[in-house]
Amino acid sequence: MDSDVSSSRSASQFSWVNLSRNLMLAYQSFGVVYGDLSTSPLYVFRSIFVGKLQKHQNEEAIFGAFSLIFWTLTLIPLLKYVFIVLSADDNGEGGTFALYSLLCRHAKLSLLPNQQAADEELSAYRYGPSRQGLSSSLPLKRFLEKHKKLRTALLIVVLLGAGMVIGDGVITPAISVLSSVSGLQVNHHMLTNGQVLLLSCVILVGLFALQHYGTHRVAFIFAPIVIIWLISIFAIGLYNTIYWNPKIVYAFSPHYIIKFFHETGKDGWISLGGVLLAVTGTEAMFADLGHFTALSIRLAFAFVIYPCLVVQYMGQAAFLSKKITAIPNSFYDSIPEAVYWPVFVIATLAAIVGSQAIISATFSIVKQCHALGCFPRVKVVHTSRHIYGQIYIPEINWILMVITLAIAIGFQDTTLIGNAYGLACMTVMLITTCLMALVLVFVWQRSILLAATFLLFFGFIEGVYLSSALMKVPQGGWVSLVLAFIFMMIMFVWQYGTRKKYNFDLHNKVPLRWLLGLGPSLGIVRVPGIGLVYSELATGVPAIFSHFVTNLPAFHTVLVFVCVKSVPVPYVSPDERFLIGRICPRPYRMYRCIVRYGYKDIQRDDGDFENRLIQSIAEFIQMEAVEPTLSSSDSASFDGRMAVISTRPTQSSSCLLVSEQENYSTGNTTRSIRSLTLQSLRSSYDDESAQMTGRHVRFHLPPNPGMDPAVREELLELIQAKEAGVAYIMGHSYVKARRSSSFLKKLVIDIGYSFLRKNCRGPSVALNIPHISLIEVGMTYYV
Repeated sequence: MDSDVSSSRSASQFSWVNLSRNLMLAYQSFGVVYGDLSTSPLYVFRSIFVGKLQKHQNEEAIFGAFSLIFWTLTLIPLLKYVFIVLSADDNGEGGTFALYSLLCRHAKLSLLPNQQAADEELSAYRYGPSRQGLSSSLPLKRFLEKHKKLRTALLIVVLLGAGMVIGDGVITPAISVLSSVSGLQVNHHMLTNGQVLLLSCVILVGLFALQHYGTHRVAFIFAPIVIIWLISIFAIGLYNTIYWNPKIVYAFSPHYIIKFFHETGKDGWISLGGVLLAVTGTEAMFADLGHFTALSIRLAFAFVIYPCLVVQYMGQAAFLSKKITAIPNSFYDSIPEAVYWPVFVIATLAAIVGSQAIISATFSIVKQCHALGCFPRVKVVHTSRHIYGQIYIPEINWILMVITLAIAIGFQDTTLIGNAYGLACMTVMLITTCLMALVLVFVWQRSILLAATFLLFFGFIEGVYLSSALMKVPQGGWVSLVLAFIFMMIMFVWQYGTRKKYNFDLHNKVPLRWLLGLGPSLGIVRVPGIGLVYSELATGVPAIFSHFVTNLPAFHTVLVFVCVKSVPVPYVSPDERFLIGRICPRPYRMYRCIVRYGYKDIQRDDGDFENRLIQSIAEFIQMEAVEPTLSSSDSASFDGRMAVISTRPTQSSSCLLVSEQENYSTGNTTRSIRSLTLQSLRSSYDDESAQMTGRHVRFHLPPNPGMDPAVREELLELIQAKEAGVAYIMGHSYVKARRSSSFLKKLVIDIGYSFLRKNCRGPSVALNIPHISLIEVGMTYYV
């Protein structure tokens, strides 16, 4: 009896803690997720009734427009996202790439080149249903897996969605800040459009200039700003509904939508491009899922965001039904005079918060594109040590600022900018719907009929809105298409060139038989030290190795071929990050290390990679001695057998003892070097390395008489090689199209891909390789 009481008490305590955590996350989500969506009332009605719909500005049209807004908010954000899409997370992560990652793992749709069977053993890889797929979905799955063109088309669709999201990062700050600052002209008619534009540009420059501080420094005030804003628009909407026209509640009936289209006809259909602005920012609910939980985002939207927005739009509609002439400044004109200035200040701050959210999301999407090999290497700065995933990308930030200012100065009209904004957002939503239909079949393993119903229902609604937005391409909508096309072409050219370069490496690997025929010395001088040969190959020996030893017939006593690669999961646990194997038999002292990262993992520069690598190789050597499956008498079968080694070995589990020295003497290091000149060079190198790392780690063998002599000898050689020094060998490659290639391929490779490679960060910088230890091997790739 007592045990039942205690178990029920502990269960109730757990549920209360879980609820409290979700409520806190829901509170925090207001400042990160909903800033953009909650500021839409600033410009929606103005965008709806611009253009040809001006001749239909009457009470019936206002009622119909509000009914459209209400049902759009109900069907897309509430029904589609809150109840369905938020459940399609990838280990807690959301967004377009999360859906694509899920599909790549449950069906062979990935175009990432260096994937291995060992990647499927990752704990994050197995996320999702484990039952067998439905037999009805197998033909569709095989059809997609068989045709590479379809997989390429799927990747292009995902890249298009990513390009549209980046375009949102340009358009959102422009329309949000311009809409909020334009409220100054309502009470101060002396202000010219140029003065309002100048103030908006100053705010935009300040917004982008503050990005390097990171959102965590001002995140504490983000949520209160949005909550005060939501309370304000709810109260104003309720007041306007009661004061101006309570009959607006009748517009909840979809009957008014029918009357709206019956009266306005084609003009009403074109006005849908303004209606869809009411749901811009909805994609952030799914894209920012990784920072919160699905329950917290659902609670925040269903109980706060949705009712506040509905009441605000209802109040604006009630006000406009009696004051049709106020449509150009419907939001600010509907504010009671007594609270105008406080609401204006809150509106401006809320617009900045909404802009901040989409800028941060843009940094995140660029990072994910880069991890999946679809974006040039850029500098990623971590703005918080405590909050994982908060990043800042300087190059992207300043590019966004320049384009945002160009759009704000070039258009100066929120209606034209809104046309571009709506097109970008609805394209992303339609792409999410298409990917979600595939997730229903391949991941959730539902029937094709259910997926088709989902696709047809939401695809039809979003397709109608998208068709309306496309009609406004000449009136500003072209901006979204141009921005998305530019970013998509950058991503596709980079992905195409990277894949061609990898295929060249794959087909020009050094034959293992050639290495085995040379013997353990490889026919060259083996000098003390460790050589880390970086390559994108997960198997085999890269061509840069043979190119190096051909020109300089000497190499280190210990060779480690390192491959840093991304896998289609958001995060890789540190316990599963390293794969260690042996390339040739033990006397060759040649190893392979594969370092795996997820598409949202951060490659932190903690200066400890060398030490973790040495510990992992030592763990593998000892593990190989006790596990027969890792060793084989067949020399040709060595390459490919790998073992997962934790990158967080404890002192008790590690087979090497570790000691740290802050200011160490270099005498022991240089003892094996006879030349005085080399000793002085080595000393200066050690001094500079000590300044870079701040500490020096030494490894020692523990006193273990039972250790296998061969294992002890190999471990001693590894320690001595580490003490002699570590060198990093990378290929300095020039990629060119073959002479027989088509003109389009030469254009893409020789001009597009070469330009991107020359103007992005080098691979050694991106991998945090110390410049003083770097050796680059020049090679030309004819792809």
